[in-house]
Amino acid sequence: MNDDDLFASVRQERMDAKAPLAARLRPRTLDEVVGQDHLLAPHAPLRRLIESDRLSSLILWGPPGTGKTTIAELIASSTKRSFERLSAVTAGVKDVREVIDRAQNRLLLDNTGTLLFIDEIHRFTTNQQDALLHAVESGIISLVGATTENPAFSVNPALRSRSSVFPLESVKEESIIQVLERAVLHEQAHADDDALALIATRSTGDVRQALTSLEVALALAAGEKIAIDHAMSALSTAVQRLGADDHYNIASAFIKSMRAGETDIALHWLARMIESGEDPRFISRRLMIFASEDIGMADHSALLIAVSVAQVVERVGMPEATHHLAHAVIHLSTAPKSRDVTNAIEKALDDVREGRTGPAPATTLDPPQFAPVGTKVNNYYRRQGDTR
Repeated sequence: MNDDDLFASVRQERMDAKAPLAARLRPRTLDEVVGQDHLLAPHAPLRRLIESDRLSSLILWGPPGTGKTTIAELIASSTKRSFERLSAVTAGVKDVREVIDRAQNRLLLDNTGTLLFIDEIHRFTTNQQDALLHAVESGIISLVGATTENPAFSVNPALRSRSSVFPLESVKEESIIQVLERAVLHEQAHADDDALALIATRSTGDVRQALTSLEVALALAAGEKIAIDHAMSALSTAVQRLGADDHYNIASAFIKSMRAGETDIALHWLARMIESGEDPRFISRRLMIFASEDIGMADHSALLIAVSVAQVVERVGMPEATHHLAHAVIHLSTAPKSRDVTNAIEKALDDVREGRTGPAPATTLDPPQFAPVGTKVNNYYRRQGDTR
């Protein structure tokens, strides 16, 4: 080993020692990846493609902390092709073209293929994704994209049609507990089972978030056994995250719960939105819409309460307005429901859109052009600034 290799090795060791726990515990083999047996178990489709090094372009789609980047790293370590990596947060069209140029040179010089991993590919603009199309279609590169957003909406249709989509699932609590136990052993620490179970439950399928919370709990325990209090304090520093799909799915579940009169469930979804940092103005808008669409004439006070809460949100702000939002949710959930307003206006709109219209009835006032000067009609239009 020469001096450069020695210094590089020492530098890497020190960087690894300073890395977050989630990075230090990153799986080194496919068998260490938890929660994705449908893709990575022996004879599962993605595993067979990785082990045979026969990957074409693919997109890994799943919630945060489910192993997308880890799988990409394992692909990099197992492929005989050159591996390039870009982050959609920092890379531009110029960076994409440079990668493609290098890939073309490899093919020409030694017939070596290139795998390009793009993290958070949904953040790429249409132009950036378009820059990949020819290279992917012609086989110059094989794309491995990772995204937390539904590729049907976040990835260019032409690029998506040239890629296989592999959905990753949220990791189950028992699998997260296994990872946490492995991490505790790695750190030569001890933890109560209920503390690890709490972290696993509150991590909502996100292994990385679980390990981050455990790292905080380790610091709080300061060499002592991690107890439930340490876990609760650590979890208070974590923020629940929502992807675009979760944003709309939870909002939909929230509305459906109120419509069904399931007050406790509606409050649960409200709490989920608040804890994830959802804009409270979005929540209050949904309440105002619900008050007329689903309650309407059955309880005239529903709209008044929803509008009042929207004003409170603007004037008071969060977190104090949490109580006012809960007040509105409870009232709207327990209120009688009626779709009469919604059905009536929708029927009227359908009539107009389908051509069931006619001339407006004649006014009871004389038309202005026939009214004598000085009549009330002409005086009315003068007051309105009308010149006729």
